[in-house]
Amino acid sequence: MKEQPPVIVIAHLSDIHLDGGPRAADRTRAVMNYLDALPHDLDAVLVSGDIADHAAADEYEEAAKLLRSRHPVVVCPGNHDERVAFRQGLLGEETPSAEPVDQVLRGEGFVLAVCDSSVPGEDHGLLEESTLAWLDGVLADTPRETPVLVAFHHPPVPLHVPYVDKIRQFGEERLAALVERHPHLTAFLCGHAHTAAATTFAGRPLLVAPGVVSTVRLPWEAPTGTSEHVHLDEPPAVAFHVIGDDGRLTTHYRVVVARR
Repeated sequence: MKEQPPVIVIAHLSDIHLDGGPRAADRTRAVMNYLDALPHDLDAVLVSGDIADHAAADEYEEAAKLLRSRHPVVVCPGNHDERVAFRQGLLGEETPSAEPVDQVLRGEGFVLAVCDSSVPGEDHGLLEESTLAWLDGVLADTPRETPVLVAFHHPPVPLHVPYVDKIRQFGEERLAALVERHPHLTAFLCGHAHTAAATTFAGRPLLVAPGVVSTVRLPWEAPTGTSEHVHLDEPPAVAFHVIGDDGRLTTHYRVVVARR
């Protein structure tokens, strides 16, 4: 293995929507193969929700195989996921609960706090009070000089895509109030929108991963194919979030060619 670059690199993909068919599986496999073939070790691979398309046990079984990597992988639920099946199929819990799936990865020089923004039975997102309290504790327990990236599925602000905005994360004012107490919260990472996007929330960068299974149609774009809301012919893509030794965050987006 070549010498590691002097930065923290986190790969971020989202919305793989495995449904038992070859298309979603092939696109997910292409992205994971691309990451595993990189010449350097990644500090983490984040998969920010909508892992299964129907929350079926066999979809999570397929996900567990496809998301294996030589890099550390952390996966959170989206609105298409179901917590009990997610915990059992991906986290290997023998007695899974229906509580929010909140996880933390403490890496070398950074912390990745992954929150469950899913609302059982609904498409919109909301961080439960227990998740906000958990996140507050993670941030309080992390030294101020250590950057913390906070991830979830649903974006907490409108992205000017009506199809997505009506099912975004709500109750975001509670998260914004928490941000004020923790200056080392570096950025928010999310998925759900099926588009590479960058904006801000509560004075921090909000970085949206592109969709693996499809790409959302922006309101000013013409429809393509049979779907009104998404482009199915666009290739999958991945984001790379890079933290330099000066603490500055940079994000790069890369398209991945899916081959059958």
